[in-house]
Amino acid sequence: MHRYHINVFWSDEDGCWIATAPDLEFVSAHGDTPAQAVSELDVAIEGCLAVLREDGQPVPEPRYRSEAA
Repeated sequence: MHRYHINVFWSDEDGCWIATAPDLEFVSAHGDTPAQAVSELDVAIEGCLAVLREDGQPVPEPRYRSEAA
């Protein structure tokens, strides 16, 4: 399981919840609930990491921390 920080927010434009991982710039997911968006993001992150490993690319270390952390 990854240790990346996850942001979750409502998007009026898209009409759904969006989840992003700031350490993985182009990885995001959406869902009808915050939990669904996070669940979908977990799948996307694992897929991204698998591709990076398969391609011999470096896997980014979790670095992002929210100001509240």
